[in-house]
Amino acid sequence: MIICAGKTEQFDFAVPVGVGMLEVTMNLTRLCMAEKPKFLLFVGTAGSYGEKKIFDIVESKTAANIENSFFTGGSYTPIDNVVSSVEDVSRETLVNSSNYITTDKTLGKHYMAQNIHLENMEYFAVLKVAQSFGISAGGVFIVTNYCDENAHEDFLKNQKEAMEKLSAYIKK
Repeated sequence: MIICAGKTEQFDFAVPVGVGMLEVTMNLTRLCMAEKPKFLLFVGTAGSYGEKKIFDIVESKTAANIENSFFTGGSYTPIDNVVSSVEDVSRETLVNSSNYITTDKTLGKHYMAQNIHLENMEYFAVLKVAQSFGISAGGVFIVTNYCDENAHEDFLKNQKEAMEKLSAYIKK
């Protein structure tokens, strides 16, 4: 089953499950209980912490849930904050999820040092729900912006073209 966030980010071949981690968790749980999919493929846009370029398409099976304050010593977590549908994540591109968009480009180096290259608000929740149901899952992302002070403006400027490119990639 192919899924996407929804609202301004919908595809004709994907079921929308919500924007942000909470909406995805609730809606995808209901969907998995009703439909019992064998595989989940999340498609969507992402911000780059610096290495991936605008309109790069990246596949991933691993997500993290790290808040920016973790890198500045302002927070910690007692829970596991990485989820993957593969055993060896050493060569995986990790996607970080938060309900907030990073606009401080100096934080990118901290994420990239952990092999986290992209930011998407939903993906961690997708993989956690899939894991809880024993469903294989993955994601395909297209970069719309860098995680910097222009993140929102660049996202809006590039979203339409990015979604067209991602649609073509998925449909081929």
